[in-house]
Amino acid sequence: MQSVNQHEQYIHRCLQLAAAGAGNTAPNPMVGAVLVYQDRIIGEGYHEKNGGPHAEVNCLNSVAAENKSLIPESTIYVSLEPCAHFGKTPPCADLIIKNNIRKVVIGVRDPFPEVDGKGIEKLQRAGIEITTGILEREAREINRRFFRFHQSKRPYIILKWAQTADRIIGDTNKRLMISGQATNLLVHRWRAEEAAILVGANTALRDDPLLTTRLWPGKNPVRIVLDPQCRLPLDLRVFNGESETVIFNNSRSDKNFHGEWIMLSDTADFISELCDNLYLRNIQSVLIEGGADTLNRFIAAGTWDEARTITATKTFAGSGISAPVQAGFLHIHQEILGDDQIDYFEPGGNHAI
Repeated sequence: MQSVNQHEQYIHRCLQLAAAGAGNTAPNPMVGAVLVYQDRIIGEGYHEKNGGPHAEVNCLNSVAAENKSLIPESTIYVSLEPCAHFGKTPPCADLIIKNNIRKVVIGVRDPFPEVDGKGIEKLQRAGIEITTGILEREAREINRRFFRFHQSKRPYIILKWAQTADRIIGDTNKRLMISGQATNLLVHRWRAEEAAILVGANTALRDDPLLTTRLWPGKNPVRIVLDPQCRLPLDLRVFNGESETVIFNNSRSDKNFHGEWIMLSDTADFISELCDNLYLRNIQSVLIEGGADTLNRFIAAGTWDEARTITATKTFAGSGISAPVQAGFLHIHQEILGDDQIDYFEPGGNHAI
């Protein structure tokens, strides 16, 4: 009989595999699977891209011909509960049953309503031995966007800004270049990992950003701009058609080549209404890149899940737009890239995913 430590070892490997799908699986979760026969991995796989085969399929397909006969005597480890419904692919629970696998070890239960215990129930009804909750915290963490989206019915929200050593994030009249080249590459990787990127109208006007992943391989996020008065000129680069653009405003609802305009109520509950709309559009995560007013608004509402600040330690502006007030920020991690200091935060207090 395999010990808890052995279970953790193989679920850990599942999580390593799952991470290889980062940026490519949304709105599906990242999932890894390994097949173990007598403490030897004979197959492994992960969900590589949305619409493609799931981790369990790739895992079983990877088993060498000489080991196929060992499949029924093996244990399959999966970082997330196997699905029980027909989506773009058939149910993975059915595949496990079809292959006569008698033991399944699962990292965490799937919160998606079409699954949410149904995969486990189907396997149990087939007489399969189930072990769950192995490295559950880690398994939830890797899919924190997926869990936040389905459990809170809003996107997972990441705040990000770059600031000088004296905490200035911009100039009122022109774009202020702050972070170094290596950090710029990192930011573009961050963009590739999220479903959408959001800025306010002032940032769009002042910086004229592209808001794409041009410095990093990966799909461009949906570009979201908050422009209540519809004052953005259509010659801005955000309207170039290179990626989907959505403009939330207070007076207009239509769609054309440049983008889609969506009218929201001009109320104090604007952020909730925005999040509701993004949820209905199946946008699971949003990277908010400014400006200060937009960032401060989300901070004040307590509607965020991570914050990432980039500080150019040798650059001083003297004056300009002040960085957001970091009220309720709990520091988690720090790293250095050249002259840039990158700090990671999560909300303090009770903000469990």
